[in-house]
Amino acid sequence: LIRHYIKRFLQNTRGKTVANEKCDRYNEKIKWRFFYERKEQYMSEKVSVPEIFGMNVFNDAMMREHLPKKVYEELKNTIERGEMLNSEIADIIANAMKDWAIERGATHYTHWFQPMTGITAEKHDSFLAPPSNGRAIMEFSGKELVKGEPDASSFPSGGLRATFEARGYTAWDPTSYAFIKDDTLCIPTAFCSYSGEALDKKTPLLRSMQALDKQAVRVLRLFGNTDVKRVITTVGPEQEYFLIDASVYEKRPDLIYTGRTLFGAKPPKGQELEDHYFGTIKPRVSEYMKELDKELWKLGILAKTKHNEVAPAQHELAPVFSTTNIATDHNQLTMEMMKTVAGRHGMACLLHEKPFAGVNGSGKHNNWSISTDTGANLLEPGATPSQNAQFLLFLTAVIKAVDDYQELLRLSVASAGNDHRLGANEAPPAIMSVFLGDELSDVVDSIEKGVDYHDKEKTLMSIGATVLPHIPKDTTDRNRTSPFAFTGNKFEFRSLGSTASISGPNVILNTIVAESLSEFADELEKAEDFDSALDKLLRRELVAHKRIIFNGNGYSEEWVEEAERRGLSNLKSTVDALPVFIQDKTIELFTKNKVYTESEIRSRYEILLENYYKTINIEAMTLISMTKKDIMGAAIEYQYTLAEVFNAKQATGVAVTAKTEEKMLAKAASLTEALAERLDKLEADVDKVDESADALEIAKYYREVIFSDMSSLREVIDDLEVVIPSDIWPYPTYGEMLYSIK
Repeated sequence: LIRHYIKRFLQNTRGKTVANEKCDRYNEKIKWRFFYERKEQYMSEKVSVPEIFGMNVFNDAMMREHLPKKVYEELKNTIERGEMLNSEIADIIANAMKDWAIERGATHYTHWFQPMTGITAEKHDSFLAPPSNGRAIMEFSGKELVKGEPDASSFPSGGLRATFEARGYTAWDPTSYAFIKDDTLCIPTAFCSYSGEALDKKTPLLRSMQALDKQAVRVLRLFGNTDVKRVITTVGPEQEYFLIDASVYEKRPDLIYTGRTLFGAKPPKGQELEDHYFGTIKPRVSEYMKELDKELWKLGILAKTKHNEVAPAQHELAPVFSTTNIATDHNQLTMEMMKTVAGRHGMACLLHEKPFAGVNGSGKHNNWSISTDTGANLLEPGATPSQNAQFLLFLTAVIKAVDDYQELLRLSVASAGNDHRLGANEAPPAIMSVFLGDELSDVVDSIEKGVDYHDKEKTLMSIGATVLPHIPKDTTDRNRTSPFAFTGNKFEFRSLGSTASISGPNVILNTIVAESLSEFADELEKAEDFDSALDKLLRRELVAHKRIIFNGNGYSEEWVEEAERRGLSNLKSTVDALPVFIQDKTIELFTKNKVYTESEIRSRYEILLENYYKTINIEAMTLISMTKKDIMGAAIEYQYTLAEVFNAKQATGVAVTAKTEEKMLAKAASLTEALAERLDKLEADVDKVDESADALEIAKYYREVIFSDMSSLREVIDDLEVVIPSDIWPYPTYGEMLYSIK
C-alpha cells in the first residue's frame, strides 16, 4: 500500500519514468532489508540437525513410539515383506498417524501421488467429522488412510480413461513414510484406474523393484547365500538448478510459461573463465541453501552436498542415497522445496534442462546400485574370490542389460527439454555406453581372453571362477562424458534431465537388469558344475557385449563414428527415441517381468508424445506473443529513433555526418523485416498442425517444422537485442538474469 501511494504521488508530480525508477529503488531497499532481517533471524537460530531431522515424518521411530508393539510389528512385516494389513490394524495406524500430525499443527490430510504430469498431485481433506453436541471432532479412519478416490479422467491417461470415466483410486504405499507439509499430513500413494491400470509413476517403480528383487535373490542362492531375504536398488539423485532474482524472472513470460528463455543474446561473460564452479557461494544464495537444507532435513531428506556449478547462477544439491522408491519421493519433494524456498528469498528457482542457451544446462545424476537387506552392496568389489565372482556376475548383468536395451535406456531420459542438452558437449551423448575404468576393463579383457590377470602390484591371479582376483575399488578416474559410468560401487547414470522424475529411468534400469539376472539364473540353475558354468557365462557375455564398454571421450566426433562402427544406436531426439516404447521387444520385456501391461505401455507412449509436442506448442505460442506484443514494437521504436536523428541531420544540411545513422537504420530495417517474415512463417506453420493426425506424426512436425521456425526467429531476435538500446529493449537480458543475484 505504501509503495502504491508513493508511486501515485511521484506519477502525479514528476512523471511516469521517474516514478518507476523511484519505485524500483524503493522495492530494492525493501528486498535487501527483508534479506538482512532473515539473515539475522537465521544467524540467531542454532540448528541442531539431529533434533530437526525427520521431525515432520511419521518414520520408524515415530511408528515405534505411537503404535502398539503388535501393530508396529505387523506394519513392519507389510513394509518389508509385502504382507496385507487387515482393516482393524489400518484403523489403529490411521488414528495414531492423525494424532501425531495434529500435535504438529496439521489440520488436513492428502493422498500424495505422482501422476503422469511429471509433478506431484494432492487433494486436501480436513480431519473434521460431523460435530457432536456442537463440538468439532477430528477423525481419520483406516479406510481413508488406505484408499482415496481422485478424478482419474482429469490426469493424463493415454486413452486408459475416457472423459466420462472419472473413477480412479489412490492406494497407500507403506514403504514410503507419511510426512507433514504446509500443515497437511501427506500420505504417499500409488494411483490407478477403476480397472486397475497404473496411472502414475510410482506403481511401475514398485513393480520393477519387485522384479529385480526376485531375480537377484535367485542369483544369490546360487552362491550359497541363504541369509538375504530381499534385494533393493538404491539411488542418490544429484540435482542441478539455477537461481535468478524474482524481479527479472517476473519480466520474462517465456520463463514463467515454459521454464526456459526462448531468446537471448550471449552475455559478454558466461562460463568461459570457469570461475563459478565450486566458487564462494554468494550471501543470498547461501541463506537460501541453509533454509533449503533445513526444510529438507525436517522432511527426512538426506541433503548432503551443495555447491556452485559451472554456469553463472547455477548450483547443485546432492543427497545421500536411499531406497529407490523413497529417493524418488524425496527428489520430487526436493524440487518442490527448491522453488518454494526460493520464493521466500525473492528469487526464482529454474529447473528446466536448458533455461539459457550458450551456457551449460542442468541435469541430475542418478547414482544407482543394488543392495541386500543384510547391508551388502552387490556392485562393490569384495575382498575374497567368491565375493568377486558374485560381483562380476552382477556387473556383467548390468553391462548386458545396457547393451541389449540401449535404445530403451536412451528413451528413459528423452524429453523436449533434455533434447537441448544431450550431445551438446555439456552432458553425455545420446549414444549409450558403459564406462568401467582401466582396472575393471583389464579384468574384463583377461576374462575374455582366458589369460591370467595381474593387478597393479603384479600379483598373479587366476581367472578361475573360484579364485577370481581381488578387484581394487575406485582405482581409476571418473568419466564425465560417459552416460553410464561405474564409480567404485555404483553406476552413475548421467543423462537425466533436471526436471524429470527419476522414476522412469529407474523403472527401466531395474527391469532390464532383472531380465539379465533372470537369464543368468535360468542357465546357472541347470548347471552341473557351477564354477565351470559361471566361468563360461562370464566369458561369453562379456565378449558379446564388449561393444557397449567405452572409456574415452564421449564428446568427440571420433566416438560418434566409432559407435556407429560398433553398431550402437544414436537416437538424437525424443521423437527418434519414443517409438522404442512400443516395439515388440519392449512389450515382451515389461509384460514378462510384470512391470507394465501392454495397455499401460501404449498409454505412456501416447502421453510422452503429447507432452513433447504440447511443450513445443506452448513455447511457440509464447514466442509469438512476446514477439508481437513487445519485440516488434521495440524494433520499430528503435528505427523511429534512428530516423528522427537522421532526418534532423538531413534538415540541417549535414547529411554527410548521418552515414552512421543511415547504416544503423538500414540494418535495423532489415532485421525488422526478417523478424516480421519469420514471425509470419511460425504463425502460419502452427496453424497448419493437423490435430487429427497420428501423435507421432504431430510430434515429428513440431520437431522438424515448428522447432526450426522458432530457432530461425530467435536468431533475428538475438541480433536485434544486441543493437537495440537497453532503455528500448523490453526484456531482461542474459547478463541481467545470470548476474541478478548480487
